[in-house]
Amino acid sequence: MSKDKKNEGKEILEEFKELSEWQKRNQEYLKKKAEEEAALAEEKEKERKARMASKSEKSDETEDQDSEPEPKDPESAKEESEEKVEKSEDVKKEEPESKEPKSKEPKKQAKKVEKKPVKEKTVKPKIPGVHIWRAISILFLSLLLLVVSAYLLSPYATMKDIRVEGTVQTTDDDIRQASGIQDSDYTINLLLDKAKYEEQIKSNYWVESAQLVYQFPTKFTIKVKEYDIVAYYVSGESHYPILSSGQLETSSVSLVSLPETYISVLFNNSEQIKTFTSELSQISPELKSSIQKVELAPSKVTSDLIRLTMNDSDEVLVPLSEMSKKLPYYSKIKPQLSEPSVIDMEAGIYSYTVADKLIMEAEEKAKQEAKEAEKKQKEEEKKRLEEQQNKLEEEKKKLEEESNRNQTSQRSSRR
Repeated sequence: MSKDKKNEGKEILEEFKELSEWQKRNQEYLKKKAEEEAALAEEKEKERKARMASKSEKSDETEDQDSEPEPKDPESAKEESEEKVEKSEDVKKEEPESKEPKSKEPKKQAKKVEKKPVKEKTVKPKIPGVHIWRAISILFLSLLLLVVSAYLLSPYATMKDIRVEGTVQTTDDDIRQASGIQDSDYTINLLLDKAKYEEQIKSNYWVESAQLVYQFPTKFTIKVKEYDIVAYYVSGESHYPILSSGQLETSSVSLVSLPETYISVLFNNSEQIKTFTSELSQISPELKSSIQKVELAPSKVTSDLIRLTMNDSDEVLVPLSEMSKKLPYYSKIKPQLSEPSVIDMEAGIYSYTVADKLIMEAEEKAKQEAKEAEKKQKEEEKKRLEEQQNKLEEEKKKLEEESNRNQTSQRSSRR
């Protein structure tokens, strides 16, 4: 085989001498191309061996590399290139010399040389972020639903530790009963319907405001603010609290529990008490603390006139509906009074001493007694006259009866 190759090489050299210049250049180009392909094949072989040796490559990449065709040896590549050169020379010999291509044709043939396609590695498609977030949200909601369901089915869902703060006149049991909270109620219901339970607690007439406070995990605190006691309705020895809301307590308190100073109210009409507490709330605390007793004193002109007895023995006459408007003037009039006085605010404002009041009351009492005596005297005179008239009528009847008897006796005697 080596002799045949040498003979073929000699023949090629002889033919090479007879070839034209462009054919020589073309053969040189094809030889260079064959050498380049052989070098490229050697590099690919080295790279393939390196990839096969590396353990970090993925299985799918190794399979792709195994599926690629193995490159040819450099010697076989050179033989194939020489055979191609011989074939091209035989074809060119057959063609007439007049049809030789121009100098540009080798470049075109070089361009037409096909490159071996390099198989790209297969890349897995990436999942869009939108789908990932959707899957996470669905998974989170499912877990949340599972946890909530398990919690509602467990005994922890109805466990409650309820405490009450701020009670003075009422008891903790009264507040719990007013709230309407049951042992079977869910903790979540208490959190969602806090306003509802707070309103139910305020149904107790002692409670002004209520707040339901939650503390993890099961502690609930009911913070209560009660109405103040502004006065006491006095009936004999019994004292009944009057709240700032205008509510009159139905049960009396013991004398021991009464404060040192308080306002005694001598009427128990519900509407008048509500008006009194409303007007009293608009008066300053200093003026409020100076009131000792309140009683009704209606006149012919003012039906809701009240008499306020102050701690310093002064008396104030003022309409109940105008108490918050007129009573503050008492603070300005008080420094001008040298002795206990009566300040009349029924129509205008004027004052007189208690002694004058006693004299006036004595005069009125004397006038009233005189009127009553005169009335009694008239009634007695009228009664005496009626008795005299009755006696006369009786005597007259007796006379008539006697005359009738005489007449009947005379008639009988005549017969």
